[in-house]
Amino acid sequence: MNNTATAQPATGVPTPLLADWRDYFALLKPRVMTLVIFTAACAMVAAPGSLHPFLAFTGILCIAVAAGAAGALNQWYEADIDALMKRTAKRPLPAGKLQKPEALAFGVILGTGSVAIMGLALNWVAAAWLAVSILFYVVVYTAWLKRRTPQNIVIGGAAGAFPVICGWAAVAGETPMLAWILFAIIFLWTPPHFWALALFMEADYAKAGVPMLPVTHGFKETRRQILAYSALLVPVTIAPPLLGLTDWAYGGTAITLGVIFMVMAWNVYRSSATLAADMVAEKKLFKFSLLYLACLFGALVADVLLLP
Repeated sequence: MNNTATAQPATGVPTPLLADWRDYFALLKPRVMTLVIFTAACAMVAAPGSLHPFLAFTGILCIAVAAGAAGALNQWYEADIDALMKRTAKRPLPAGKLQKPEALAFGVILGTGSVAIMGLALNWVAAAWLAVSILFYVVVYTAWLKRRTPQNIVIGGAAGAFPVICGWAAVAGETPMLAWILFAIIFLWTPPHFWALALFMEADYAKAGVPMLPVTHGFKETRRQILAYSALLVPVTIAPPLLGLTDWAYGGTAITLGVIFMVMAWNVYRSSATLAADMVAEKKLFKFSLLYLACLFGALVADVLLLP
């Protein structure tokens, strides 16, 4: 089925656009989901114990579906501001391909189903954290923080960090120190990652009335905060080998990636660009931050697999 409107009827009222599976898939925020699934899968590999391959697949699928449910509910709640931003205006709800009740029902069904299956197939500790991750993203970040405070990304970063707790708990049934260090890494990574994006998307956020840090405190303060959170992030990534929780196969990667990340954050701090087209350092940091997190968690898996 094509997403095209039919000809206008005699009344002159346009026929609504028809949705197909691609519009429902877009509600899941698949690009965002990819990194969530990867980090959760890495946590499952790093956790002590083992799962039958089918159960491991079920656990990853539940985390993926839960992340998608949170994305759908986020778009249901934010359809009004999505319509005002160039980056989000073509999403299914502002584009008129889906209606808000459809998105709400879709998100609730997926969220409830993913939590129930996680509990029944694996364990209820993982299921509980999965429920927390959905509720935190939708209620705490989307509904409470995002439109009220420039600290939305700081506190809301926990939403993206909970999936590693879910993945670890799915295997081990508990959440020890290393699991929470992985949580802290994603939590501290989120502000420099999203604020780098917010710098060159500042006009969009301002137009939509979203109080992102560049809008409320300006570019200079945002760049300072990016550097500060980067300086907090890097030592936390090196903590696991220092505490004897991983070997130095991971530690060496964390140090190397951390040096590169700090150099890029320093370049952002020194930047004085005010136009999005001129924000080369900001765009480089944003893109590298995605690679950074993927490589860091990939190194964790390699470290675990290389250990005797």
